[in-house]
Amino acid sequence: MQKKRPSIFYIDFLRFIAAIAVITIHVLGPFRFLYGDIPDSDWLAAAGMNSLTRWAVPVFMLISGALLLSTERAFQCEHYLTKRLSKVAIPFIGWTIIYGLIAGFMIDDVFTGQWVSSTAFDVLKNAAIDPVWYHLWFFYDFIPLYFVIPFLIPLLKKASPDHIKLALFSWAILFIMHWLKVGSFLQQNLVLYSGYLVLGWYLFNRDNRPQLKLWLVAGVSMLLFNFFGTWLLATETGEYSSFFMGYKTLNTAVIGGMLFVLAQAYAEKIRGKFRALVTLISTYSLGIYLIHPLLLIPVRELNNGFYDLFGSNWIAIPMITLVTLIVSLIFTMTLVKVHFIRRLVP
Repeated sequence: MQKKRPSIFYIDFLRFIAAIAVITIHVLGPFRFLYGDIPDSDWLAAAGMNSLTRWAVPVFMLISGALLLSTERAFQCEHYLTKRLSKVAIPFIGWTIIYGLIAGFMIDDVFTGQWVSSTAFDVLKNAAIDPVWYHLWFFYDFIPLYFVIPFLIPLLKKASPDHIKLALFSWAILFIMHWLKVGSFLQQNLVLYSGYLVLGWYLFNRDNRPQLKLWLVAGVSMLLFNFFGTWLLATETGEYSSFFMGYKTLNTAVIGGMLFVLAQAYAEKIRGKFRALVTLISTYSLGIYLIHPLLLIPVRELNNGFYDLFGSNWIAIPMITLVTLIVSLIFTMTLVKVHFIRRLVP
């Protein structure tokens, strides 16, 4: 029986910051498309923080590639399906049902307090093609990657370093083609997201310190590009656009890579209580990801005034993010103690 892989702290740190970034994106969500309808400062706070955190889900993919593609365990189909895949599939199915039922209480994203069975059943009926809640889209693209991973492992073990570099370069070209809307059958989510797995594996299995400054310059440049590009595009067109910060853009991949190598180089310097907190949140990061939108249902309804309590979105978004993170962590830690529920928050 193979021993469980020991915890790698910089991987824990990446999960930690990605969990916070995801919550931030969802907290600021209601304001993105309100350019011109709210004070410029409040819109810029939301759009700016959004542009600086869009790397969150790609970082989770980099982590998956780093760990799953680096396994030394001999592949066994039954074990892989029942242990690895089920850890993702069961929460996905369970929370799809939960959020589908909650959708019965919603009209135009507003909680009505009155459950309409036909609405819930219509949402669940379409769950095969449309996520029942905004954050569950992740599973529609992530679960298929689990069927790619077993085939990538032997290929990567046999490939030379130059072949890997060529593959990553080709992946970057596909990102640029997708961004510029140059049509190709290769530009499917399975191919583009698989590249994050390979990049995670590549960075995980090499010493990236010689390229650290290059990654830092490139990543910071892309963050600034996202921020000012989004701002400029809004002023030119009069509306918000996610053109600069999609998950399938090269700049997002570069930012994710930068964060990976920075964590690899410096995360071990973290000590004391903060290190313990990082590990704790990392341990429950998937549960936090799944639960936090429940807490945000009343918050994201702007008429309820939660954001107004802080006077400015520059304060409101970070503070609500922090509170949501803490409460989601408490909920997750509680649920894992319940025998028949804990598989929903692995």
